[in-house]
Amino acid sequence: MNTHDLHDGWTVAAVAGPVPADLVGRRVRTHVPGTSHTALLDAGLIPDPYLDRHEETLAWMRRTDWVFERDLHLAAPAPDERVDLVLDGVDTVATITLDGHELGRTANMHRSYRFDVRDLVRPVTQRLRVAFRSALEHAEEEAARLGSRPSPYPQPYNMVRKMACSFGWDWGPDLQTAGLWRPVRVERWRVARLARVRPLVTVDGEGTGVVAVHVDVERSGLAGSDVPLVVRARVAGAESTTTLHAGSSSGVVTVEVPHAPLWWPVGHGAQPLSELTVALVDPDSDRVSALDMWTRRIGFRTVELDTTPDDDGTPFTFRVNGRPIFVKGANWIPDDHLLTRITRERLARRIDQAVDAHLNLLRVWGGGIYESEDFYELCDERGVLVWQDFLLACAAYPEEQPVWDELEAEAREQVARLTPHPSLVLWNGGNENLWGFMDWGWPELLDGRTWGLRYATELLRDLVAEVDPTRPYSDGSPYSPGFAFDDVHPNDPDHGTHHQWEVWNRVDWTVYRDEVPRFCSEFGFQAPPTWATLTRAVHPVAGGELTKEDPAFLLHQKADDGNGKLDRGLAPHLGVPDDFADWHWATQLNQARAVQFAIEHYRSWWPRTAGAIVWQLNDCWPVTSWAAVDGDERPKPLWYALTHAYRPRTLTVQPRDGRLMLAVVNDTAAIWQGTVHVSRQQLDGTVLHSVDLGLAVGAWSVGLFALPDGVAVADDTTTEALVARLGDVTTVHTWAEDVDLLLDPAPLRATVSPEQDGYRVDVRATSLARGVTLLVDRLDPAAVVDDAVVDIPAGSTVSFHVRTEGRFDPEALTRHPVLRSANDVVVPRVPTSPSAGAARDLTDSPR
Repeated sequence: MNTHDLHDGWTVAAVAGPVPADLVGRRVRTHVPGTSHTALLDAGLIPDPYLDRHEETLAWMRRTDWVFERDLHLAAPAPDERVDLVLDGVDTVATITLDGHELGRTANMHRSYRFDVRDLVRPVTQRLRVAFRSALEHAEEEAARLGSRPSPYPQPYNMVRKMACSFGWDWGPDLQTAGLWRPVRVERWRVARLARVRPLVTVDGEGTGVVAVHVDVERSGLAGSDVPLVVRARVAGAESTTTLHAGSSSGVVTVEVPHAPLWWPVGHGAQPLSELTVALVDPDSDRVSALDMWTRRIGFRTVELDTTPDDDGTPFTFRVNGRPIFVKGANWIPDDHLLTRITRERLARRIDQAVDAHLNLLRVWGGGIYESEDFYELCDERGVLVWQDFLLACAAYPEEQPVWDELEAEAREQVARLTPHPSLVLWNGGNENLWGFMDWGWPELLDGRTWGLRYATELLRDLVAEVDPTRPYSDGSPYSPGFAFDDVHPNDPDHGTHHQWEVWNRVDWTVYRDEVPRFCSEFGFQAPPTWATLTRAVHPVAGGELTKEDPAFLLHQKADDGNGKLDRGLAPHLGVPDDFADWHWATQLNQARAVQFAIEHYRSWWPRTAGAIVWQLNDCWPVTSWAAVDGDERPKPLWYALTHAYRPRTLTVQPRDGRLMLAVVNDTAAIWQGTVHVSRQQLDGTVLHSVDLGLAVGAWSVGLFALPDGVAVADDTTTEALVARLGDVTTVHTWAEDVDLLLDPAPLRATVSPEQDGYRVDVRATSLARGVTLLVDRLDPAAVVDDAVVDIPAGSTVSFHVRTEGRFDPEALTRHPVLRSANDVVVPRVPTSPSAGAARDLTDSPR
């Protein structure tokens, strides 16, 4: 097999649609992978769509047709040689020609394409041309042909197999790229090639790793290709072969590895990976090299999904190597809306941020893409489990042709492609589609038309069982396993997976405690990006100071009534500050607290609640959103709250049956035992009552310990706090929200000292200080602090370590607006004001 990558030498031109005059007839040099947007952006011909209101400026690109083309200089094929043109990703509706000969048409960016061009290749300069139609106009035509289907947004993204969020989402821009978004190459080969390799990896009861390598081969169809072939597989020092007889195109070779080293999720053990090599050999040929080779790294582990009904409903518990795992997860969206800019290094930084926040799972959401090999390899290496959605999200999808066949082809390719990865533990049939049919008025809008039910319950379920039976499948998220969706609601918290969006959309975040879901696969709260990201990307339209009502700010706030929900979410906790910088900090703090509150509640109910997947880890551009890491890769206060909420060992105070309990969560392999010191104290640190409690909590478990009334019941809820310490873990509980606490507005005393890579800032509290944070990006956009959103009891000191190469006055680290807390931003509740945060019926914001 000889491969020639077609990376350079391309041009792109806008050929139809509302093209600006200065681009009419203009060919722009570009490279592949690349899209219309990245090509024009690199050439300086369009403004950055992520800045200010440029997204609106570039709306013309949605209805524009494009042509990518380049010269080909290929040697004539030998008599027994195949020549294939391979396109790994075409975005999206395109016609591909070579010297005017049509090779094929595409309408699916989620699959690859291969064309036999042997009979067209000439030893002269030839022209390869890929002509793209507007995906939006194609989708509109399909909606007219098949009948429209409900979706949460006006553009019919559900009528074309293109990344759904390319058309915009409640956290993403509407850009609608077009281009060759994954590599293009020419492959030359003889006799046969490995068309598909599927290693199905299991571990038997004696600890032997079993790798059943399913191989599909394509024969060239030329003279000498209908011969016996040998497939050889080798892994971890073990080797096995099988023979494919003449005319055969598939086979299985099984390799057994005694005492296989087990691969574990992060926090549960090591992640040993073994290189699996598969060679295709012509045994009767005098060729020294194999006809084709395939290599991936695999891991030995088992995965099960326990959905056996119990007294509380239907669980949704992952078991890896037989051990139940509490999922500490986050939802994942494409890390850059302009997909071709995503590098392995960028993905590594993001996944490392997930690991550093103690996450053990990322859910690849169904409105994005099947991620690159880099993503899954990095998760394999780091022990991050992957829940993979099939790409169906928040909409009704037609089951007619050609959509059915396109979805089947895409799913078959992707399931097979991802079989080597031990990190992948679930295939999920789609996002919120079953829920949408039940609750979003679809039956009336559909009027009997198909909507995708058979995708979830037949096509995808059966395909996973056929192509990769080693992994579980779920019909959707949310989903109640074992029940017809019209018998038990798919979003019933007592059964399977649950999405909690009443919080954020309608009710206060304290409502998280009103239910105990078996597995919460979506929940979250919004906040703006970090100050450095916001002020880099968003500038006031009319100059002056930025405000939350500025049109540029609002273009980067995509949620329905997003600012209204932020304010109503603030009111019962911190109040709503008037100053924009204070409002920015308050919303970030409130986001962090809301999500931490939910996770601590869910973890306290393990094993009844078996997982929490926050919406969302990352952003794809600078935006006010639910993300913990913003579009410029900076961690928001929420990210630090995740490090606290998901840490292996944690203490929280939780209500049970009308009294307060200390929840001691031990997500480690060792028993956690010791003496916890609990005190009820005034905000100034005066101890009113204290008690020492000896406790022991087993591995991978949660202990609940009743708190005596002396520390559990406050005399004055406005001036008291409960502080519990076990080793180096501390938790603070108050009986009132900050708006009702008599907090000292200036309780912090800070000193700064130089360190090798920055500064240490020692912060002492003279009175209870809530949510103490250093907003270091205000001084140096590249600065990073090691912790944030820390409650500091009176008399205690916390040291923050700031990594920076910036040049600024170090004392600025000890002052406003860098050193912040809830104390300095809270707007005390006016006793005569009506209750804030009342429920309001708003349209759901689909994920």
